[in-house]
Amino acid sequence: MTGSDDVKTHYWVCDLCEAVCGLEIKVSGSKIVSIKGDKDDPLSHGHVCPKAAALEDKQFDPDRLRQPMKRTGEDWQPISWRDAIDYTADRLVEIQTKYGKDAVGTYFGNPAYHGAENPVYGEAFLQSLGTKNRYTVASMDQLPHAMVDYWLYGQGYFLSLPDIDRTQYLVVIGGNPLASMGSLMGAPYFKNRMKKLRGRGGKMVVIDPRRSETAEIADEHHFIRPESDTALLLGMLNTMIEEKLVDLDALPDFYDGLPEVIERVRPFTAERAAPVTGIKSDVIKRLAREFAAADGACLYGRIGTNTQMFGTTSAWVIEIINIVTGNLDRPGGMMFANAAFDPFGDGPGGSYNSYKSRVRGAPECLGELPVSVMAEEILTPGEGQIRAMVTLAGNPVLSFPNGSTVETALEQLEFMVSIDPYINESTRFADIILPPPGTFEGSRFDVVYSLLTVRNTARYYEPIFPKQDGALHNWEIFAELGEAMARRQGQEIPPRVTPEEMIDAGLRAGPYGEQSGHPAALTLEKLKESPHGIDMGPMEPCLPDRLYTTNKRIQCAVPEVMADLNRVESDLFEAGQPDELVLIGRRQIRNKNSWMHNYKRLAKGKDRCVLFMHPIDLEERQLKDGQTVQLSSRIGEISVPVRSSDEMMRGVVSLPHGWGHGRKGTKIRTANAHPGVSINDITDNSRTDPISGNAAFSGTPVTVSG
Repeated sequence: MTGSDDVKTHYWVCDLCEAVCGLEIKVSGSKIVSIKGDKDDPLSHGHVCPKAAALEDKQFDPDRLRQPMKRTGEDWQPISWRDAIDYTADRLVEIQTKYGKDAVGTYFGNPAYHGAENPVYGEAFLQSLGTKNRYTVASMDQLPHAMVDYWLYGQGYFLSLPDIDRTQYLVVIGGNPLASMGSLMGAPYFKNRMKKLRGRGGKMVVIDPRRSETAEIADEHHFIRPESDTALLLGMLNTMIEEKLVDLDALPDFYDGLPEVIERVRPFTAERAAPVTGIKSDVIKRLAREFAAADGACLYGRIGTNTQMFGTTSAWVIEIINIVTGNLDRPGGMMFANAAFDPFGDGPGGSYNSYKSRVRGAPECLGELPVSVMAEEILTPGEGQIRAMVTLAGNPVLSFPNGSTVETALEQLEFMVSIDPYINESTRFADIILPPPGTFEGSRFDVVYSLLTVRNTARYYEPIFPKQDGALHNWEIFAELGEAMARRQGQEIPPRVTPEEMIDAGLRAGPYGEQSGHPAALTLEKLKESPHGIDMGPMEPCLPDRLYTTNKRIQCAVPEVMADLNRVESDLFEAGQPDELVLIGRRQIRNKNSWMHNYKRLAKGKDRCVLFMHPIDLEERQLKDGQTVQLSSRIGEISVPVRSSDEMMRGVVSLPHGWGHGRKGTKIRTANAHPGVSINDITDNSRTDPISGNAAFSGTPVTVSG
């Protein structure tokens, strides 16, 4: 912290998306004077997007809860922290004692993974609950990717990331990093990074059913039919094999199963992929040739490749293409971050199908069940039925497929506690709400997102403002709840470890810590003395040493995926094209998911919750630009304004997710003034990727009428 007596300068990190941009925040007393990018931040170099300014709204939002709330009928009353913790512990213990451990379900939403408190202390609390009914945002947007990394590399969140600052050829499929700043690829100021890519003679290709913001700055954009990515990828891989564009003998000697993979994908030619994808076979072949020939190439598949019925197999083919072209673990290719705080430890990390969901039989993936089954696990009577929920930083009613059923399910619960600062569409069903302090009232150190950034950095920030008297940080909420439940069950209570103690121990034991022999000899104290953070440099080759597989080898022929290629053949290559329209989502730079619509700075401007539709598709249905249309699916129907847009592929319509505010009982005034409609009132929770159970939001069949 620097500055005069009147205005002090603090350095911070934006916690609104994965890019975790560094900030310079000027403060006078209890007021924020300005929020700008930190030019000396080693990752973001001064870049910020429009969301950063809204951190002031996040801190001072009058709708943000400042003390625990207890629901009394349709009303709420403030209660003390002690009473809230005791009541919650009583109810959770009572329900688990009566019905069993699995009678309590949990859901952690996207904001839960910023910082260090929720990933570490929240996980410890989940372990103490002992329930199998664990749900997280992962099975809505990334679980296929994580499962493939678990099978290949031995750890579900040891993720390969594009080394975009050194690559020569970047293919983006199903992603929009100009809007997201890089999902599963923390890359602030993506646009500038692409200018530098072109400056060194490189190229970016975008493949997407919509000509997205990223596609607008690409060298090439190709429309693709939703859920056909696997066909395109297999056609590219087949071309590389048949034209001998790859040399398997030149690959490092820690890959197993590649010969089996090569033989299995021979039927999936570019010619067969063309009518499935809508991309000509000569284009598919050219992309394969260019990718294989590039001196450093990245095939980056993101949310569109995961949120579909072939999500896991799509994610697998992406990894295989990066592997066979020699682009895994090399500068300019797909590499692995080496975070200063290593949460993984040694040996394999994860599991698959160790148990199944009670009603549908969906497989467990990495210790959790898919969100698509949560409502039925609440609504279906019988042993193991969910009777209570613990939610953290989430809004399942707007986020889960078939949100209306989720709404019905939450209303039926015997008890629900939400750790959340708002009374929103989901937390309105809670019996107790436990609000964390404001965003600037606690320290900040990222555990999860340091694993996802395209450059290795370490940053720690101390609170800018003091928390309100009596308020509990998230880690204290979990500690208090865990201890209160343990006392009621006669269990021993271990001594508390503070976040600072935990972070310091992790840094010392990490790859740059004093115990590692690295010259940085990182400790928490050193980070505190470095207000802009410490740059640990670019990603470096690390395989096979950092593999988490027991034999330090990569088994490429994943049995679950190899078997799924039969379904790819029958349901994708042989099924023909649907006659109806299909629906996809849409990222927006001024919000993320459902949780930024109550910030006035981001709510300004034109209505963003509109349906994009190709002009010819509109004309064929005798619809006009700007009119309100009925968008319907097997699940339900919503009314939404439509916009004529040639950025859409014909046969595909697009609606952003996270909207649908204005519901009875919510207390989020700005969001309710700009409600929009919820896409998830028409998405189908029976549409999933069968391997991972990930929700298949993309490709939902719909009709549009006047």
